[in-house]
Amino acid sequence: MITLDRMTFRYGARGTPVFEDFSWSVAPGEAWSIIGPSGCGKTTLLMLIAGLRRATSGTIHVGETLMRRPRPESGLILQDYGLMPWATVWDNVALGLRVRRFYGPDGKHAPRSEPAPSRREARQQVTHWLRRLNIYEQRNKFPGAISGGQRQRTAIARTLALQPDLLLMDEPFSSLDAPTREDLQNLVLQLQREMELTSVIVTHAIEEAAILGRHILVLQDPPNTEAIVVPNPDAGTPGYRSTRTYLDKCNQLRTLLGLTQ
Repeated sequence: MITLDRMTFRYGARGTPVFEDFSWSVAPGEAWSIIGPSGCGKTTLLMLIAGLRRATSGTIHVGETLMRRPRPESGLILQDYGLMPWATVWDNVALGLRVRRFYGPDGKHAPRSEPAPSRREARQQVTHWLRRLNIYEQRNKFPGAISGGQRQRTAIARTLALQPDLLLMDEPFSSLDAPTREDLQNLVLQLQREMELTSVIVTHAIEEAAILGRHILVLQDPPNTEAIVVPNPDAGTPGYRSTRTYLDKCNQLRTLLGLTQ
């Protein structure tokens, strides 16, 4: 699904490489989390996969696409939700579908092999995801009138309404309180299983990396030259947070990050 082959990226012509000859691959349907210290390149890597930045050298493929610009089949959810404050929850969820009606088929802005959804299909998609994410009753409210958790659910609904095959999330729950954060973590795990999505989630929290990623990519201070991968096959199983395996995995990540126990 995702293949980075000897990819190098630096900011500016003479900047220190954030990644240098870096190779990494993600298979279809896998759930990954990325963790590392501040400034290590977590968000940069996500933006490269999303096509919002271009590698200095080497290649990045997502599916059959050589990444030179964003691909419409990839969904990106940001930390600050990215909602329009002047639009209702309904209109925010419908935004991507409306844009796709204008730019989807033309092969210039967001080329797709299938036609854009009709207005009726778009309404059905919006209704489905509002109900699925339990925010249908909030549909006529503005983002400023709903909770942080509901705003994040709105951002997730907007992304999933576009039926992506790849879900990219950049520290999506960092500003939420602990109960809401765990609730949304569980929701993402459930949706990932139901839709067989490939997912890559950037986080700065060790506990979150261990609960969301069945594979964990650990980045270190630049330049990153090799992928440090921690298998985590039990992630997402019922009761995993309460197991010794989960605690051991968190401690393993702390050790890799150079943190004291």
